[in-house]
Amino acid sequence: MLKRKAYAKLVEWKNSKNKKTLMVKGARQVGKTYLVREFGRNEYTSFIEINFIRQKQLKAIFDSELSADNIYKRMTAAMPDIHLIPGKTLIFLDEIQNCGNARTAIKFLTEDKRYDVITSGSLLGLTYAENGDKEAEEPVSVPTGYESFLTMYSLDFEEFLWAEGYGVESIESLKTCYTSVEKVDTFINDKFEELFREYMVVGGMPEVVAHYCENHDFNEVTAIQEQILENYRFDIAKHAKGAEKQKVRACYDAVPKQLTKELKKFQYATVEKGKTSKKYGGSVQWLIDAAVVNPCYNIHEAEIPLKANSIDSQFKLYINDPGLLCAMYGFETRLAILNGSIKGNAKGGIYENVIADALVKNGYKLYYYKPDDDHEIEFLIEKNGDVVPVEVKAKNSASASLNSFIDDYSPRIVYKLISGNVGRVDEKITLPHYMVMFL
Repeated sequence: MLKRKAYAKLVEWKNSKNKKTLMVKGARQVGKTYLVREFGRNEYTSFIEINFIRQKQLKAIFDSELSADNIYKRMTAAMPDIHLIPGKTLIFLDEIQNCGNARTAIKFLTEDKRYDVITSGSLLGLTYAENGDKEAEEPVSVPTGYESFLTMYSLDFEEFLWAEGYGVESIESLKTCYTSVEKVDTFINDKFEELFREYMVVGGMPEVVAHYCENHDFNEVTAIQEQILENYRFDIAKHAKGAEKQKVRACYDAVPKQLTKELKKFQYATVEKGKTSKKYGGSVQWLIDAAVVNPCYNIHEAEIPLKANSIDSQFKLYINDPGLLCAMYGFETRLAILNGSIKGNAKGGIYENVIADALVKNGYKLYYYKPDDDHEIEFLIEKNGDVVPVEVKAKNSASASLNSFIDDYSPRIVYKLISGNVGRVDEKITLPHYMVMFL
């Protein structure tokens, strides 16, 4: 089993007082179902799983009167081999978007408190109005106030290192250098830069990482990634409505193209010449809600709260996993990344994407700052009550935009992520790309 940070969050939820039903959200194939199963089997005496796509007949458990007593009676009648043990049972309702009554019943199961309940499903970020799947069912009543939420992502770089056999001590030694702003031993730094380039190609999809760590076969990696991308496109065909299907697909396929260009924002004309948000705005929002892309919004003023200063019409999109982006570019790009020889505008876009992905996995919302045509800060994050600029350089080139930002806003600290080592000049801290895991 791959070690996942989300497991500790599940344990924290289990041990919390007055817990609500937990909904585990996230893009498809990031390991939601597998992790909940392992958690249920390891941490509870009794684990009960209902999948409303695979076990359609069990939707009847949630027909009729929805009191907790009646639901559990019907559950034991329909599933005679299960054991309901108060305080020691986890009930996992998977693909819950296909049983509206089960979602409605969450209120009553949460109030009952006898058994812990986790839900999950496909594309739960979509509203029912956005979802074209005919089998998806809207609940009569959304259980507002009775659910807590955990968003899962593909593996981050630290989890990738765990999968590759790197222990806590190795990573803590790097974190010490990050905290004290001291250079990493050259041999070690070169090794982790190489590992980070491997991560850019492999990405964090659990199935991909598991196969790679066992065989280190990049051809096998590509085959699995291409299948995941096909599954994403299948989801678009299944869940997007009517004419929106083609538009959503076109916007998704436009993202890697746009990352190779020096664009100040997402250009709808790249999707279809002469078109605007009027035609494709809803399609972009579909991709965001489905969690297959990460949006990054331009801001007009670098002050907290960044959300209040964001410009909704000016945004960039990043693919939700660096390995999937690499697979979309193909063999030669993959080889150039591994060799550290990639050049041109694509290089900047690929590095931006992996940093954007890492920041999202660290819990940050994405914003960038482009006050004019000559200056741009790739990312701004809110950290310890400050706005912190994060500049991304494929190598270690000049920082005119970062210097201009420092002159205008006098930040206490700024980060510049590079292919290189740790360093500091006044408030400007230079870090190797892989240390984004510590931000």
